[in-house]
Amino acid sequence: MIEKLTQDALIIWATIDPIGTMALFAALTAHLTPTERRRTAFKAIGYAALVLIGSIVIGQVILSAMGIRLVSFQIAGGIILFLFGLQMIFSSDSQQATKEPEHDMAVFPLAIPATATPGAILAVILLTDNQAYPIAAQTGTALIVLCILAVTLVLLLLSERIIKIIGTSGASILVRVMGIILAALSVELVMDALSIGQRVQLAP
Repeated sequence: MIEKLTQDALIIWATIDPIGTMALFAALTAHLTPTERRRTAFKAIGYAALVLIGSIVIGQVILSAMGIRLVSFQIAGGIILFLFGLQMIFSSDSQQATKEPEHDMAVFPLAIPATATPGAILAVILLTDNQAYPIAAQTGTALIVLCILAVTLVLLLLSERIIKIIGTSGASILVRVMGIILAALSVELVMDALSIGQRVQLAP
């Protein structure tokens, strides 16, 4: 049990990537006031927690009911992440400043797909498979998710120091660098999914 929870913690930490999320948050919220930045951080982590815990509770049921394979879900998530990465790379600062006022940055892209990444959603569904793990193990995995999200929140709140150091120009550069990283990560997600699908087809 302890070994499984330790492995789950490492996998969930890697897929949520609190350090990378902090860098992205610092880049995207550089133009906000400290109060708005803190509010955005709490909302983003709250939404991400709802998505990930919801995936643990009903994610597998919904995908099975709709006939969607986990591999297909991973490919779709990778494509969405790739498009978001391209948007970060090629969007101008003026476009970012004039986005529609009703758009909530805490929902997209900070909660999804930055914090509750396609990889994290896929991981929590697999790590809480109803046919493989008892309720106690699934509860432990859910608590690990909440703990890692709490650590991520702390890092987001500390990102204000990064913004003070790099300034607006540095944040603009950081946005594009993170866009390239996210695009590369999305390609890895799709390639991994295709590799899994190919192995399943070749299996007797």
